[in-house]
Amino acid sequence: MAQQRQAVDVVGGVDTHRDTHTAAVLDTAGCQLGLAEFPATEAGYGQLLEWMRGFGTVVKVGVEGTGSYGANLTRHLTAAGVMVVEIDRPDRKTRRWQGKSDPVDADAAARAALAGRRTGIPKDRDGQVEAVRALRVARRGAVSHRADVVKQMKALIVTAPEPVRAALSALTTARLIAVCAEVEVSAVQAGDPAVAVRLALRSLARRFQYLSSEIKDLEKVLSRLVAMVAPTLLAVNGVGADTAGQLLVSAGDNPDRLRSEAAFAMLCGVAPLPASSGRTHRYRLNRGGDRQANAALHRVVVCRLRWDPATQAYVERRTAEGKTKKEIIRCLKRYVAREIYPILTAPDTAKDLPVAA
Repeated sequence: MAQQRQAVDVVGGVDTHRDTHTAAVLDTAGCQLGLAEFPATEAGYGQLLEWMRGFGTVVKVGVEGTGSYGANLTRHLTAAGVMVVEIDRPDRKTRRWQGKSDPVDADAAARAALAGRRTGIPKDRDGQVEAVRALRVARRGAVSHRADVVKQMKALIVTAPEPVRAALSALTTARLIAVCAEVEVSAVQAGDPAVAVRLALRSLARRFQYLSSEIKDLEKVLSRLVAMVAPTLLAVNGVGADTAGQLLVSAGDNPDRLRSEAAFAMLCGVAPLPASSGRTHRYRLNRGGDRQANAALHRVVVCRLRWDPATQAYVERRTAEGKTKKEIIRCLKRYVAREIYPILTAPDTAKDLPVAA
């Protein structure tokens, strides 16, 4: 009986959370065989897989959130030789009809994996591109925080007592940081609004300087790492270390999961979407996809518009045809995606080399 049961092919689905994962198992006919909850720990991942294998041969597992709460579960299943597919969250119409709970979401993930609907191959997260992603997260947070510091300083100056406001309001950001960071003020007199504002501005200015130093250090590490991982990508006209890093992260450590350059363009949100009806045939702007990758391609286009003669000639030709500047930039972003796709997906021996210190 056990041998007969093990011969059955089954498909799993997992709804992931920070502390627990809820799993469902279906047979190939779509009949639910079981539902269970497991802790989101290494031991729990092993228990989940063994539980699924108790129903038969696990053909594939659909995991919701492979890039967040399900990242470690995905690593565990992949290492065990189980095919994992990434499941998009159900659309709003389906969710209104079915309701929302962990068992319902796990069952929906299993059914999506079984049908091959709204699924994709998850990114590998064990290579140097994952290291690039982690460093970019830290850099992006520091840049965002530094911008907030400048906003806080200027807001304080607007409402500061007149002598302070008059002395600082006309300064450029760089000069404002330098002046406020070096100001001599005693905390003993912090009860005076003017002294308190200067004390607060000094604290914020020094925070700005610290964040700037942190950003510079991270950029040095990122530049070396990106140059090691993707030297060919950096050689593309208009692609710098920041842009290359974002495109690498968007593609992942396994860019071969992108079936074609059209799929890469869709991932980056630069593939126009059909919006035809009846005798009307047209396309509309794609507002989906990875917006950070879209912004990276936009930076490449802006750079080429300024410095590349071939791009400038293309703009002149399309302008003469009646295209607007926005429409031309959208076309150029699509062309850049087509140019970069084979570079991202080409085998690169540099990815296997250690990063220089």
